[in-house]
Amino acid sequence: MHPPPVSGGAVVSKIILVGQAPGVREPVARKPFAWTAGKTLFRWFEEATGLDEGAVRAKIYFAAVCRCFPGKAPGGSDRVPNPQEIANCSSWLEREMEILQPALVIPVGKLAIAQFIEVDKLDQVIGRSFRPRRAGRAFDLIPLPHPSGASPWHRISPGRELLWQALQLIVRHAAFSRSPV
Repeated sequence: MHPPPVSGGAVVSKIILVGQAPGVREPVARKPFAWTAGKTLFRWFEEATGLDEGAVRAKIYFAAVCRCFPGKAPGGSDRVPNPQEIANCSSWLEREMEILQPALVIPVGKLAIAQFIEVDKLDQVIGRSFRPRRAGRAFDLIPLPHPSGASPWHRISPGRELLWQALQLIVRHAAFSRSPV
């Protein structure tokens, strides 16, 4: 028996945060970003906004490129979803975009960012705002790096500074200031 897909919960928001895929613990916790990467992500938001994890979860709808844990890679880390898994789950994100009609989308990590814009190197997209279209609607896109411990990118220059720039763009965005807490 497979664990259930992980969903963002019953949060109606004009902000969608899109992760890569749940880790092994998220299906058990029944919420996205429930473990190590989540602790880092919520610490970033708390440093930038003063809001704790509960307030951020109440303000932002959490989605993912893939809804089920893709399994472990041979080295023991979480495996990156393959193109077929991404295609199998794409209707979830499409429907969420149609239903919520977000003003702001925050893709987290290269795989999530690549679902919206072309990305070769993180330092070309983190700390910037983009205006793509999806499902017939334009929205603001502010990418974040993945908060996993596997990559030091967000802990060293220029990543650390670009991450802070991105968080400031999110905090100043009209959808963030208008969203209920």
